[in-house]
Amino acid sequence: MTDTEYMKLAIALAKKGCGWVNPNPMVGAIVVKNDKIIGQGYHKKYGTLHAERNALANCKTSPEGATLYVTLEPCCHYGKTPPCTDAIIASKIKRVVFGSYDSNPLVAGKSSKILVENGISVTAGMLQKECDALNPIFFYYIQNKRPYVMMKYAMTMDGKIATRTNKSQWITGTKARSQVHKDRHKFSAIMVGLGTVLADDPLLTCRNKNSKNPTRIVCDSHLKIPLTSKIVKTTDLAPTIIATTITDIQIHQPYIHAGCQILVVPQKNGYIDLSCLMNKLGEINIDSVLLEGGATLNWSALQSGIVNKIQTYIAPKIFGGTAKSPVMGIGIDFPNKAFKLTKPKIIRFDEDILLESEVIKCLQE
Repeated sequence: MTDTEYMKLAIALAKKGCGWVNPNPMVGAIVVKNDKIIGQGYHKKYGTLHAERNALANCKTSPEGATLYVTLEPCCHYGKTPPCTDAIIASKIKRVVFGSYDSNPLVAGKSSKILVENGISVTAGMLQKECDALNPIFFYYIQNKRPYVMMKYAMTMDGKIATRTNKSQWITGTKARSQVHKDRHKFSAIMVGLGTVLADDPLLTCRNKNSKNPTRIVCDSHLKIPLTSKIVKTTDLAPTIIATTITDIQIHQPYIHAGCQILVVPQKNGYIDLSCLMNKLGEINIDSVLLEGGATLNWSALQSGIVNKIQTYIAPKIFGGTAKSPVMGIGIDFPNKAFKLTKPKIIRFDEDILLESEVIKCLQE
């Protein structure tokens, strides 16, 4: 097998850590000696051994003189676990091949230097594009110290997210909805506004098997969320954060008693300052947010410049009338001032279509 083929196997291993390793990256590793795989591993869960140490620990024979294939540049600093470079050097690995460069300033290029200084050959950038595609969330978070935000909504072909009676369940089919739950597992948190809670009373959990529930965040400027809502009553299912501008601790108490965390955020134009909220979430290790809010929150998120990616599910249906569109607010004045997106990736789920685009230009006040 070739270097490329071994790296593809490491990439497949890395994907097994999806949703479990945040805010760490997904990483896979393969140990090869005499053209045979003698060990393999991946980063399984945040706080546990990294892929390199798992692969070395699983070696069937001595890794001395072997080649280590790893999807991300090995770490060289102490975090939840010791440096992987120490384990690599101690194992007497002869060569290291990695895919992505680690943008963490504690690592960036330093690992390669350490390995080379200890007589280990290093090949960098193997299948870098494919390896980079594993961890856009990690790269954004480690560089910006705030979560990567993906806005998701489902709409009809005439651009409606609900009927004129404000009913929205269900616009898309079962396969599309299952994909949404896969993304809920992948992201650290899911965020909605008070309006969504009042209209739908959602649980905001992940219903797929062998998945975790994301941290639930409700943007509630004036702290009006009902104590009887499912989110407040089920804090045992997932960490639950209510972001508000209300500073009165006495008003906080019933929610705290119910198991919610209150996050006080400054206001901007009468609402929560979403940019400030992202900074606060980054400080508590939330590296990614799936935004499943309504049309008003979607506009505020775009306007504040916090959105990195947009998912648009389109169902072959027509609602018509005065029903809401996915993004409301005041809107833009001229076409050339629109929020710019990349060329969309198109995915089909039976009769439904998913469009995915990165945000390349967001207006900020």
